[in-house]
Amino acid sequence: MFPETDYITGFWLYSEPPKFYEGMLQDMERAKEYIYLETYKFGNDAVGARFKDVLTRKAKEGVTVKIMIDSWGASFDESYFSELISYGGDVRFFRKVVFALDFFTKNHKRNHRKLLLIDDHISYIGSANITGYSLQWRESVLMLRGNITKIFKKTFLESSKIYNKYIFNKFSYKKTISLYDFEIVQDLPSIYRQQIKTKIEKLIRKAKKEIILETPYFLPGYRIRKLLAEASERGVKVTIIMPKHSDVRVVDLLRSKYLGFYYNNNIRMIFYTPNNLHAKLLLIDDQHFGLGSPNFDYRSFRYQHEIMLFGRHVGVMKHIRRHINETLTNCVEFDYMEWSRRPLFEKIFGWLLLPFRHLF
Repeated sequence: MFPETDYITGFWLYSEPPKFYEGMLQDMERAKEYIYLETYKFGNDAVGARFKDVLTRKAKEGVTVKIMIDSWGASFDESYFSELISYGGDVRFFRKVVFALDFFTKNHKRNHRKLLLIDDHISYIGSANITGYSLQWRESVLMLRGNITKIFKKTFLESSKIYNKYIFNKFSYKKTISLYDFEIVQDLPSIYRQQIKTKIEKLIRKAKKEIILETPYFLPGYRIRKLLAEASERGVKVTIIMPKHSDVRVVDLLRSKYLGFYYNNNIRMIFYTPNNLHAKLLLIDDQHFGLGSPNFDYRSFRYQHEIMLFGRHVGVMKHIRRHINETLTNCVEFDYMEWSRRPLFEKIFGWLLLPFRHLF
């Protein structure tokens, strides 16, 4: 293990895609040894092209380049990276889409993680994909400088071993890693062993003053809904920040069904209005934070490969608090009367979609 003073030597929390894309590209340009990129979506657009060009150029210079993209989030095949591959770049598509009678079973378990790792010294972890589609969204991407990158590298290489496997020993992968002020929690698809969800539940139970969740899709199961209500009952200020209109209308309709429950349990709901809020983080009592790739919904907790960074690092928490305060300047409060008068078809759709809530 490396000294505590070396594991984090710098950090920055980004919220705006143009800024963190620029930071990523500049850090990649300076790479000397390796660049590892793991993402759910990689756009066949101007943003994707900029990343591909830099990655290709660095591979030509002799830098080791490894890319892992989820097949569901890619609109192209290996030929898109043909030049990069010709220079020795390793491009893997996580679990290629299988057309079969059991299409859902074969294709629902996706890799939703987002990591960019450079030279054992620079890590990016957070909510954002590599695509121009979300260029105007509000995100949460944490850049860390220091030896913690060596730990993230191990998680990346583990994922690369199972990128095309449907059956493997789940308990030999994705163990929680503790490192000074941080905990890296990794999840594999499982109905029974949901480590990120379990960690969030523990933090909610321990909350004494305040819980803030920021997420694009808020469809937690019964246990988390109950824990949030119990926290509110014991005097904890609970705030959920989500987009007024996300990019998935079906999720908004499903979410709407539960808003009355939160309101009646004194859980404050705040809606971000300028565009889509895609940030995924939590802050509890200004003493614990969580940030990473999972949404607060059934799909992330049960069916996807996710990664989340938890911790007590004071500096990182200050950045998260600042991000939250900035988000709130562009939000409106939940209006119970407006919600109660929503169109009948929205109420009906909410009920009809309920049995399929784990799909979204």
